[in-house]
Amino acid sequence: MTVADEDPKSKAKAAKPSSGGGVWETIKVVIQALILAFLVRTFLFQPFSIPSGSMEDTLLVGDFLFVSKYSYGYSRYSFPFSPGFVSGLAGDDGRIWPAEPERGDVVVFKTPSDNATDFIKRVVGLPGDRIQMVNGVLNINGAPVQMEVVETQAGGPRGTITRYRETLPNGVSHDVLDSMVSRADNTDVFVVPAGHYFMMGDNRDNSLDSRFPTSQGGVGFVPFENLIGRAEIIFFSVDGGARAWEFWRWPWTVRGDRLFRTL
Repeated sequence: MTVADEDPKSKAKAAKPSSGGGVWETIKVVIQALILAFLVRTFLFQPFSIPSGSMEDTLLVGDFLFVSKYSYGYSRYSFPFSPGFVSGLAGDDGRIWPAEPERGDVVVFKTPSDNATDFIKRVVGLPGDRIQMVNGVLNINGAPVQMEVVETQAGGPRGTITRYRETLPNGVSHDVLDSMVSRADNTDVFVVPAGHYFMMGDNRDNSLDSRFPTSQGGVGFVPFENLIGRAEIIFFSVDGGARAWEFWRWPWTVRGDRLFRTL
C-alpha cells in the first residue's frame, strides 16, 4: 500500500481538547461512586460508631464497625428513613428474606421505645426462652451459663472489676464485665415472646438492655422487625480523647490492636 506524501500546506491542526468533556467525565465517575456507596450501605454493609461503654470490652467507645445488612433479611428499618412500603412487601415477621439471629450475635437494632434510635447489644435470648439473672449470672431456661474468671482488677471509680469468659448454650464464648452489685444482678424470669429477642450488654452493670423496660430507659423485648444487622468487624478505632477525623492525631490515638478485629 502506497502512502501519499503529506502536503505541508494541508497539515491539520491538532484538535484542542474540550475542558467541558473532562469535567463531565469526572462528574459521572463521582455520581457512579456515590450510587455504588449508597447501594452498598443500603443492602450490604453499614458503618456504625460506638458512643457508650455498654458493650465493653467487646466494643469500646471510639470503635467504628461494619454491620452486615443482609444477615437477617431486610425490614423497613434496614433502609434510610424506614420506608413504610417495605412492610407491605414483607411477611408477618416484617422482614424480606428473613434469617433468624443466633444466640451470641452482636446486633444493631432500633430500640422499641421510638423505633428510631440505634442500639447495639448481644442476643442472649431467643423466642420462647426463659431468661433470668441470678447473683449476676445469666440463666437460660433454668440453667446457669458457664462462667470462668479471666481477670480481676482492683481500684478505679467503680471498685473491683472482674472479667469473665461467658459461654452460651450453643458454644459461643465472649467476655463480660462485672463491676458492681446492681439491681439487674437478680431479676424475675423473663419469657421471650414469639418474634422477639432478649438483648444484653457485655458490660453487665452498665447497660440498659432487655432487663429493663422501655419506661426505665431499657429496650425490653426487641421485635425481629427492628433488627438492622449483625456487627461483623471493627475497621477503625480511636481512643476516647480523639475524633476519627483528626488524622494528625492518629499516631497517638489509633488503637492499632483493634483494627480489623472480627466480632
